[in-house]
Amino acid sequence: MQASSLIIACHYPRSEAINGPLERAFTELGDGDFDRRSHFIGGRFENLYLKAERLPGLSDLLSFGLEQARALLSSGRADWLDEPIRADQPLRAGFWVNAMQPGQSTSRHSHEEHDELLSGVYYVSAPADSGDILFHDAPFETRLQPQPGLMLLFSPALEHSVEINRSNRQRLSIAFNIGPN
Repeated sequence: MQASSLIIACHYPRSEAINGPLERAFTELGDGDFDRRSHFIGGRFENLYLKAERLPGLSDLLSFGLEQARALLSSGRADWLDEPIRADQPLRAGFWVNAMQPGQSTSRHSHEEHDELLSGVYYVSAPADSGDILFHDAPFETRLQPQPGLMLLFSPALEHSVEINRSNRQRLSIAFNIGPN
């Protein structure tokens, strides 16, 4: 799969209603609540996996992400695809949580391990100075400042990383991959 520097930004219209409850529910989780953890880098697991039902509003958020993905992937604008998908093609979303405490960052990576068509991230909480996301598409680098309610969609092959969280609060995001169902 070839990388593309196309990055789509959209705002989840119900973000103000779900971000607070979603963040509170996440902080109440214990180690045993996660089905799996992966990418132990810099003293933390970068990816935390659990059932969507554990976080209020997450299923609706993922449905919104699927709607946005279907519109993009069927439009012909996703130039990393050989051809656009059908507008009615069933899609699925796999997700994980990324909780970044002060002083932590996320390593450079891509999401092209399986049959992903699109990757994305949604920001639940993003205090000032909690780390910009950097997209690496040589010879260019695109820097975006996270904001609560912001959803970014991009090619799974597009490498990205997150700068150090220099705030004094947690930065919480939901990352996801979208592929054929």
